[in-house]
Amino acid sequence: MSKQELMVLGQADENGACCPGLATAPLNEDQAAELARLFKALGDPVRLRLMSMIASQAGGEVCVCDLTPAFDLSQPTISHHLKLLRQAGLIDCERRGTWVYYWALPATLDRLAAFLKTPQTSAATA
Repeated sequence: MSKQELMVLGQADENGACCPGLATAPLNEDQAAELARLFKALGDPVRLRLMSMIASQAGGEVCVCDLTPAFDLSQPTISHHLKLLRQAGLIDCERRGTWVYYWALPATLDRLAAFLKTPQTSAATA
């Protein structure tokens, strides 16, 4: 039996991070499954571009009417990709009249960034 302590997703450790970084500790099965779901959602070039367009939008949100013309895809296809990003917990949306507005969820993006961040060492910074 391992004496390694398990970390529950969604709970922060003593440093405020919910998941260990890639270079700091191995992931347990639950953590790997959660992060894989996020990376799978971003694993498509269209979804990655959509995420980038949404996250980089001034004001923090963007109308679907501004996203669709940027792609040579049908509106239902764009809606499908946006749905997958929402299901993964990367974005959220709100309907206002006939249009839907999307915004990135910073907490999820911060989790991904914390996982990918490598620890700074004195040798690496010199």
